[in-house]
Amino acid sequence: MPRTEKTYRIFRKNTRDKLEALYNAGVPVKKIAEELGFTFQSIYRELKRGFYMHLDGDTWKETRKYSADKAQLSAELNATAKGAPIKIGNDHRFAAFIEEMILNHGYSPAAILDYIEQNHLEFNTKICRVTLYNYIDKGVFLHVTNKNLLRKGKRKKKHKKVKTVKQLPKENNIEKRPKEVAARTSFGHWELDSVIGTSKKGETLLTMTERLTRMELIFKSPDKTAASTVTMLNRLERRIGSTNFRRLFKTMTCDNGTEFSNTLGMEISPYTRRRRTTVYYCHPYCSSERGSNENQNAFIRRFVPKGTPIRAYSTERIQDIQDYINAYPRRLFNGQNSLTLFQNELQKINIPFF
Repeated sequence: MPRTEKTYRIFRKNTRDKLEALYNAGVPVKKIAEELGFTFQSIYRELKRGFYMHLDGDTWKETRKYSADKAQLSAELNATAKGAPIKIGNDHRFAAFIEEMILNHGYSPAAILDYIEQNHLEFNTKICRVTLYNYIDKGVFLHVTNKNLLRKGKRKKKHKKVKTVKQLPKENNIEKRPKEVAARTSFGHWELDSVIGTSKKGETLLTMTERLTRMELIFKSPDKTAASTVTMLNRLERRIGSTNFRRLFKTMTCDNGTEFSNTLGMEISPYTRRRRTTVYYCHPYCSSERGSNENQNAFIRRFVPKGTPIRAYSTERIQDIQDYINAYPRRLFNGQNSLTLFQNELQKINIPFF
């Protein structure tokens, strides 16, 4: 005869309700087993799970009854104990460190584990990134939930269509940019954007992201105009020197905003009258073409929410935000931060850190 696989049935709430009605009505266990389709051993085990002593209000006698609700609650409680035991256990020091880094420093679970490894911190508990996310999902931590995380889980890439516009593309559009820039194989190629505070006119933040290392530079600008952008670049060139500027800022990729409309002013140095960089413009409505800069702007929005005037933040505070972003451990770089990688690249081309 062919071998048949065993089938297993489990008690659910509706089955327990039927069992309660039959047993409490005095139906024999064997008859209940036939009625519900279980073995009588299974019925006895289930009865044991939901037994309680019922006190009769008239005779003041106690009789043993079965409660479907009590059995259901017991089954659900037992189900929570399934699986491997929690690795954190009684390591309160590790749990407190995780909560501190998420709540007070804005670190992601992955960044925390990278920080621990990079700084050679010792805890009794060692867990992987997936396990840490699972513990947060299950509510293992006292003060941390998914609501405290900036992003949860993997992000699905959105495939955006390039919208067609009537205006002709600029002569130096992104299609003419060298392929090595897109491949991120060389150092010194930057993405630019502006972060505004309110819809009214006022101070903005000029953000610059180096594509290879993700190094971030943030400058306060008096307004969102082309003249202010050129002034910011002139100050930066004067600060590090014209020769170093040309070697460090080989290309700049930006959108078609008015603050980047003075291509000649951005590309030509007012000090040497020579080309100091080459500017490329993204397709309209295609912010993904400078995705690194967009991701960094999301970092900035942790500290500078939309609708908050930039003038409310001092230069020192903006510098603190820049330092935080550049010191943040990145899984992309196996836990290393952008500042370290940027300094390594500067040493290769013999440019002092500024």
